[in-house]
Amino acid sequence: MNPHAKLITILSLFLGTTITISSNHWVMAWTGLEINTLAIIPLISKSHHPRAIEAAIKYFLVQAAASALVLFSSMTNAWYTGQWDLTQLTHPTSCLLLTAAIAMKLGLVPFHFWFPEVLQGSSLTTALLLSTVMKFPPITILFMTSHSLNPTLLTTMALASAALGGWMGLNQTQIRKILAFSSISHLGWMAIIIIYNPKLTLLTFYLYSLMTTTVFITLNTTKTMTLSTMMISWTKTPMLNATLMLTLLSLAGLPPLTGFLPKWLTIQELTKQEMTTVATVISMLSLLGLFFYLRLAYYSTITLPPNSTNHMKQWHINKSTNVLTAIVASLSILLLPLSPMILTTI
Repeated sequence: MNPHAKLITILSLFLGTTITISSNHWVMAWTGLEINTLAIIPLISKSHHPRAIEAAIKYFLVQAAASALVLFSSMTNAWYTGQWDLTQLTHPTSCLLLTAAIAMKLGLVPFHFWFPEVLQGSSLTTALLLSTVMKFPPITILFMTSHSLNPTLLTTMALASAALGGWMGLNQTQIRKILAFSSISHLGWMAIIIIYNPKLTLLTFYLYSLMTTTVFITLNTTKTMTLSTMMISWTKTPMLNATLMLTLLSLAGLPPLTGFLPKWLTIQELTKQEMTTVATVISMLSLLGLFFYLRLAYYSTITLPPNSTNHMKQWHINKSTNVLTAIVASLSILLLPLSPMILTTI
């Protein structure tokens, strides 16, 4: 890809995100979302592979439909209330339309079908952007309108996302698809709590983004795409793979790692809201995700699987680990002891 084109694309990406998260007017928020969508498409399709072109087209169609729904929802609200302010979304139909639109943008069940396919057609770097940066503006809009959303609808979608994300990830062999279903599952945890404690949703998103960044950077370093290549990647960078194993367990939410913090706080908040049954159900559903995270951790580090593989053993990579990788990996594993300080900010 031309360096100038790449620079313009990445600047547009951050411009679109900044416009959306800093706007109070619906049209400005919609403009930011549109700039974001148009900026990421060249990055998805840059390899010119048929699968990448297919992923770019799927992404464009879904995001265009979602943006149209956002505009329709805000216009309906403005028609009935005379308000274009993001925080003044009061009309019931507009609230339902906005929930559907943001669910499409994020990939929440039942609008999740595009996300694994688009991630599978993208490079690891683009998949990282799609899983983290591209989800920030829609979550910001949900954060600003959280007081007027329908609790029953969001809880149902969140539980369905947690269930489907865990269930569909079980039989995958492509790591990008596994991480896509992992993302859907984590979105369930974010959506279920946004009405009761919106700041906790943002904290969950930040920590999820941190851990996912670590996983994608590590996979990009070892050039690992499937489970079969993951089995033999330990010969390339043994220490980095050990860190990857801990990060995957952190994503699964095991104590005493960073990923346990948002799950713990979410369950605590749901219990405070007298939603003990919902808390129990979503906790049980996270065990599905734990299974495929454990499988990934097993393949990455612990031992070679008993079945033989057709791949040759890889040569050890001599280049030193990136400083960024070291920082995000440390944060992805060791943040739990700092939880009292983090809790004072939310």
